[in-house]
Amino acid sequence: MHLEDHLNRFLEFLLKRGLLLLLVHLKTIAACPKSCQCSDTNGATVVHCSSRDLEEIPIDFPMDTVSLKLDANKIHQVPNNAFKDLNYLQELDLSRNSIEKIELAAFKGVSEGLKLLDLSGNQIHTIPKEALAKLRAKVRLSNNPWHCDCNLQEMLRELILDPGTVNEIFCHTSVREEYVGKPLIQVLDSGINFCNIHNKTTDIAMFITMFGWFAMVITYVVYYVRHNQEDARRHLEYLKSLPSTQIAKDFDTISTVL
Repeated sequence: MHLEDHLNRFLEFLLKRGLLLLLVHLKTIAACPKSCQCSDTNGATVVHCSSRDLEEIPIDFPMDTVSLKLDANKIHQVPNNAFKDLNYLQELDLSRNSIEKIELAAFKGVSEGLKLLDLSGNQIHTIPKEALAKLRAKVRLSNNPWHCDCNLQEMLRELILDPGTVNEIFCHTSVREEYVGKPLIQVLDSGINFCNIHNKTTDIAMFITMFGWFAMVITYVVYYVRHNQEDARRHLEYLKSLPSTQIAKDFDTISTVL
């Protein structure tokens, strides 16, 4: 009987253990977006959503996700707080989508632990520098139609770019036409400072505006003086035509003033 009791307890333990593992497994499956596939790799959750024709980023990822692959979809934007509950996320792949817009708080909540962010192969022209300001991850920005300006230059100063893709960041458009089509790193290495270009453009615009106002004032003063001189001369000629002695005195007075 003693042996039988031990055997029953052991079987009960295995049953409870099996049910517990089953519940954990079911919970993991339930938390996985229906359009994705979740797997456990060395105790960490990896979420595969590649090539699923997704137009938006799902919102129901497992909270213990460490790797999230959303590449090769049709996603157009990364909204605020898209990954806010993924505190353990280390790798985020958003490459080969149609992303045009990244909002200010798009990566809020994952910036500290993230190690790799792939935004290559999208339709990104510009990103608010605040959106990537706290990232410590290696970032891939290649193969996007970038607009090369002061904002992009300042953003890149704060990022850790992937060395293998940095030469594939080209100026699709630019504040200066001569830089279009050139690798951004080559332009910056040549000593070009887009922020100085912006400041010079602003200074020139201010100078032209001030010169315009100054020219208007000078024109008005010249017109005013000439107009008054003409009136005075006409009045003077009129006085000359009169024989009155008093008018002659007035004439002398006006002559003295002129």
